[in-house]
Amino acid sequence: MTVGNRPRQPSLAQLRAFAAVAEHLHFRDAASAMGMSQPALSGAVSALEGTLGVTLVERTTRKVLLSPAGERLAVRAKAVLADVGALMEEADALRAPFTGALRLGVIPTVAPYLLPTVLRLVHDRYPHLDLQVHEEQTANLLEGLAGGRLDLLLLAVPLGVPGVSELPVFDEDFVLVTPLGHRLGGRQGIPREVLRELNLLLLDEGHCLRDQALDICREAGRGGVPATTTAAGLSTLVQLVAGGLGVTLLPRTAVDVETSRSSRLLTACFTDPAPTRRIALAMRTGAARAAEYEQLAAALREAMGDLPVRIVGS
Repeated sequence: MTVGNRPRQPSLAQLRAFAAVAEHLHFRDAASAMGMSQPALSGAVSALEGTLGVTLVERTTRKVLLSPAGERLAVRAKAVLADVGALMEEADALRAPFTGALRLGVIPTVAPYLLPTVLRLVHDRYPHLDLQVHEEQTANLLEGLAGGRLDLLLLAVPLGVPGVSELPVFDEDFVLVTPLGHRLGGRQGIPREVLRELNLLLLDEGHCLRDQALDICREAGRGGVPATTTAAGLSTLVQLVAGGLGVTLLPRTAVDVETSRSSRLLTACFTDPAPTRRIALAMRTGAARAAEYEQLAAALREAMGDLPVRIVGS
């Protein structure tokens, strides 16, 4: 379709609407994610179809399907939006450092324990930074970072993902949490090998902490952990331990918060070298605001010096 002698071009609003529909395959869910009404979103997709001259979606009474053209053009639309996001990000960085929006993704086993320090740091040192926090599991965070939905991640590493650079912040030990009266409760210097025989409770599939716990068990010589009981979060996991269903591993930063909720818990520390995890910021390699993110990582190392962790350099 043309206007005068020039072909009409789709608007960014139309592309965003179509990308949302392609992601959710549901107009109501896509409209909710976009913060707009369903009729407005449907109209934007219809306008895009008119501009492009192709049918992008097949609408039924129950669901939305992408047409073959929609499948191909959804990839292009997401790439265009990512490029526009990168352009805006670079413009923000050129205007002034530590201003504008910063979309920070955080894993659930970090957020409750480190966010108070992060938020206090941003409030005190970067008052003009619009910090927006998103708590999600690692796979979703990495997808959001690659697609431009997120700018920076705070999570456990190493990731080993091409195109992602890691800015290490600290290492922390894992602690064994046991029910009251357990033979290991309150002990210091326990060997990792005790994990071979314990009823270890784990988080659900998808949590990186679950994978780390399994790696620790394998290093201790244990082949696997039967998933008879799992939990969606550390708070539930610790309550299961308090109820006598088994023991679990907690990162040191989570211990005080989680064990304070019950008087029926004890902790035990491993002999050196204790099993550990590393927490870092992760950004897209070559990000326009890379210098800012490196400064933020340095500020976080300084701010987290009072936590039960070992600060690491870049």
